[in-house]
Amino acid sequence: MRKLLCSWLLTTCFIGAQAGAADEDKPSITVFAAASLTNVLQELGDGYTKDASVPVRFSFAASSALARQIENGSRADMFFSADLEWMDYLESRKLIQPATRHDVVGNQLVLIAPADSKIILKIQPHFALAATLGKGRLATGDPDSVPVGRYAHEALANLGVWDEVSARLVRADSVRSALAFVDRGEAALGIVYATDALIDKKVRVVDAFPAATHMPIVYPAALTIGAKADAAKFLAYIRGPAGSVAFQHHGFMPLH
Repeated sequence: MRKLLCSWLLTTCFIGAQAGAADEDKPSITVFAAASLTNVLQELGDGYTKDASVPVRFSFAASSALARQIENGSRADMFFSADLEWMDYLESRKLIQPATRHDVVGNQLVLIAPADSKIILKIQPHFALAATLGKGRLATGDPDSVPVGRYAHEALANLGVWDEVSARLVRADSVRSALAFVDRGEAALGIVYATDALIDKKVRVVDAFPAATHMPIVYPAALTIGAKADAAKFLAYIRGPAGSVAFQHHGFMPLH
């Protein structure tokens, strides 16, 4: 009886090991994408995997960090940036396939506060941002590198209030980190994308920045020079009807 049991256990373990190895051998797509795309791309990745039986793996962070990782040799099949500059950065270094580059979606810049905050502000030239902050802080991406921070810097400068608040900035390493500072009440206000504000019930939108105050928020996607063939199919998938529905559901504006 003991011999039979041992034989069964060995057979089971062998079959399990074979199944695990088979799963690891399945081709997969690796996508480096801006943090603000986390929810919608995970949804689209699940849909694509269900339809095509090809796993999609994601690395989400600030576009700046991801672009530098690709530059330093990190393996990725696709780069999906929150601005044009970091895509230009990789293209100028011949690290993406220019013919596959497409502007996929747009977004909107908003001012947020904790959900229970009583702050009321109308965004306009020389609005009382510094006075409203009081001793509090303003969270957004690091303007030196993170796209949302660059948009925020440009908007606040054009509105004539940057110099008053720049020293009060919490320079987050991504838009989701900036969102978390406001969510936890560690910053009185924050500047994020409208799509990020939608996914967090602990924050509310105070007002939206007029589009004319900053460069258009455009998300380009492209295949890297070493991309696997299936990556082109996934890029086509997110640019197709399924992508359009998902992006609009999550508050993005498709740019086809």
